[in-house]
This record gives sequence, structure tokens and C-alpha cells, in this order.
Amino acid sequence: MLKHRIMPILLFKEVGLVKGVGFDSWRRVGTAMQAVKVYNMRQVDELVFLDIAATPGGAAPDFQQIDELADVCFMPMTVGGGVRSVGHVRELLAVGADKVSLNTGAIENPGLIEEAAGRFGSQCVTISIDVRREADGSVQVMSHCGRQATGLDPVVWARRVEALGAGEILLGSVDRDGTMAGYDIEAVRAVADAVGVPVIASGGAGSYEHMAEVIEVGGADAVAAASIFHFTEMTPKGAKRFLGERGLPVRLS
Repeated sequence: MLKHRIMPILLFKEVGLVKGVGFDSWRRVGTAMQAVKVYNMRQVDELVFLDIAATPGGAAPDFQQIDELADVCFMPMTVGGGVRSVGHVRELLAVGADKVSLNTGAIENPGLIEEAAGRFGSQCVTISIDVRREADGSVQVMSHCGRQATGLDPVVWARRVEALGAGEILLGSVDRDGTMAGYDIEAVRAVADAVGVPVIASGGAGSYEHMAEVIEVGGADAVAAASIFHFTEMTPKGAKRFLGERGLPVRLS
């Protein structure tokens, strides 16, 4: 049986890590290097590093920075932000990323998913899908770090990216981001039911109970979180102990 993963998210903007609410990340929360070294000691399954300034600013990934982080990162690392070509994917993998997260680049050029998966394997390709719930209850995919509506239905898009070769989906909620009010269970469940690849739930974790709920009710294979680890005493190791006590399979050393 596959074990459920706990995946801290590091949001990088300009010179350091940031966190906010609803994808409006402004509060400084330290340096990426410091965070990686801390998570090395906290039984983290995987780390997600997203440069949230790259795509809005039209910048490419900072390969040198990823190279430096990978040198001290003792866990698998998924890297995203500004990835718009198979060359970007190749270079990120070359400097130490284990997986590459595609979001806006994949929406603008779905063929990038197929090309990246074909060259490097589906296991290297994570598709980040950011969703926003509208006033009528419907949900749509957002691009450009949650700033632009695409009109895409998350379930339809998830099925398409899977067909193109995506190895897993990182499903983020714009509405729940930073609120610590719980994941959007309904959105996660809809996508998890629609695809056969792992779905990582992101956005809204405020307790270990929220993590258990999105796995047990939402069908998530893994949980990603940021605020809960930045602003509370809760830790990835504590999360895994809690999930293990609920009978959910996790990796504990």
C-alpha cells in the first residue's frame, strides 16, 4: 500500500520565503536555505519549492539557486515557477530537482507536458492546478499564481494532463490558501475520483485533523502545507504520527 506523504511548501519571492492568504503572499518567513536544513531533520517525505514571482515577472527558473538548495536537501524536491520549456525542465533536473512542477506553462502549452514526460518520464512531471471557487459554487482553474481565470474545469483539465503524461497533480485552493480553515474537500474529491495518478491536496491546512480529513474523505494521496508549519508548533513528524494513529499508512522512522 502506498504511504501518504507530508510535503511542506516553500513559497519563494524575490529574496526569501513568503506566506500570506489567498495567494497574496507578502509576509517574510525566512530563507529557503534555512528552511531546507530544518526540514532535513523533521522526517519530511518531500519538499515543494515554488518561485511565485517568476511567472508573473516573466522570469525563468533560478537554476543556480536550485543547485545550491539541492546540495543540502536530503529529501526529494519538486521545483516550480517560471517553467515554460522542456529546456527549463531539463536544466532543473540537471541541477538537482527530483520533479518539476508545471502550471501556467502547461496551460499555455499543453504539449509541454507530453514532451517533458516523454523525455524524462512521468515520475518527474507534477502538474500544479490552482483552483478558485466562484460565487455560484463552481470551481475553475486559475493561472499566473492564481491571478488569471482560465475558464478550465479542474476535472476536465486534470484528466487531460494525466492523458498527456503527468505523474501527479498538486491541487491548490486559492480560496483556502493561508486561511488554515481546512482543505477544499469537495474539489479534491472531484479530481481524485477523476484521475488515476496521485493527487496532492494543498491550501488550508490548519490542523492534523484537516490532513486526515482530506485523505479519508477527499481521497488525497498526499498533503502539502505551509502556514501550519510556519506559524504553529505543529510539525511534519507530528502530522505523520497523527495520521499513523488514525490507521493511515505513513513513513515513520
